[in-house]
Amino acid sequence: MTDRLYYRDSFARTFSAHVTDIREASRADGVSVWQIALNQTAFYPTSGGQPHDMGTLRATSRNGAVLEIPVEGVEEDETGQLWHFTRKPLLAGTAVEGEIDWTRRLDHIQQHSGQHLLSAVFARELNAPTVSFHLGESMSTIDLMSSSIAHHSLQRVERIANEIIAEDRPVSVRVVERDEAEAMLASGRLRKLPERLGSIRLIEIADYDLNACGGTHVRSTGQIGGLLLRSMERVSRGVRVEFVCGLRAVQAARRDFELLRRAASALSTGPDEVPTAVERIQAEAKISAKERQRLREEVATSHAIRLVVEEMIENNLRLVCRMFDDRDREYVRILASRVTASVPRTIALLASTESSPSRIVLARSQDIDVHCGDIMRDALASYGLRGGGSPDLAQGDLPADEVVNFLATMTRHLRHLLAAARVAD
Repeated sequence: MTDRLYYRDSFARTFSAHVTDIREASRADGVSVWQIALNQTAFYPTSGGQPHDMGTLRATSRNGAVLEIPVEGVEEDETGQLWHFTRKPLLAGTAVEGEIDWTRRLDHIQQHSGQHLLSAVFARELNAPTVSFHLGESMSTIDLMSSSIAHHSLQRVERIANEIIAEDRPVSVRVVERDEAEAMLASGRLRKLPERLGSIRLIEIADYDLNACGGTHVRSTGQIGGLLLRSMERVSRGVRVEFVCGLRAVQAARRDFELLRRAASALSTGPDEVPTAVERIQAEAKISAKERQRLREEVATSHAIRLVVEEMIENNLRLVCRMFDDRDREYVRILASRVTASVPRTIALLASTESSPSRIVLARSQDIDVHCGDIMRDALASYGLRGGGSPDLAQGDLPADEVVNFLATMTRHLRHLLAAARVAD
């Protein structure tokens, strides 16, 4: 099996090795992806919520030419063998020099060690154990077994974690046998223990946390470089907390400040005054919305009177049927309501085609005994669509190219329906 150098030194950036095996992982469009096994490696595989390392393998030919092979992924198979994914093959026995993408490795070290510390603080301070961890490209999360966490408790956890980081406590690695680890777990010294058999690798934050883990970690808490809690949300298993550490925290803070600066510039105010300015704009927007609604209703009332005057009563029924491509669906709904409220024996069948799908509205005056909701539901059902509403007003959506035919069919149906009702009476 491959000797895993990162177990002993997470800060190893380069190493020497030789190829022990190679196999083709996949082939697409004539391009192969190869899996290369080495006798030893500093490349960390995807495991335990931490993504794999990336970097380069270099091999030198007999004539001195150097072949650089990017390592795009690292995985462990079911037998425990590590495989390095590349686009170029190497013969078994080839000597290579490996180099880790240090920027990526350092980022993962900071996030993973920060997670250990953060989980320990949540467990100690709030009795909220971590049930899962995910290290993403820009953010990391832990899921906690907790019903809820107050905002002030989050602030306290963040403060304690950063105090321990500032103390620069040593972070050590040791390996113990399974029975010793189980004894530590039973005594409460060990926070959790994986189900695997054999030797157990332990990560210890001095005088604070002891946890089984196979990942890469800092040598002291100061190297975590700071921890920032970003958000919290409810999930099926409890509470999910999003956080960033180290250089990610710096980048996140810089990005947040840039967004705040741009918002302040747009509002012609200072960064500290942005919340007040936003609250003022929201209040003004509410007032403006109420005024727009009042004006919209006034316009709709005037418009309704004009439509009523334009449409003559035929067989004791005034049927106002119109299609609007410059009016939104809310205005058409108000208009239909105003039309049927202004005069008796009136039905309004209106359509708004301003947006897709089009909105159809059907309304009737109080002295007409039909159920608009039932009529609309049945009519749209023939198109495989849904609609409905109350006896007085109903609405539904329809593709734009069906509107003209639908209005014509509905007009005939309504006249026939009301004519039959008069005969029955």
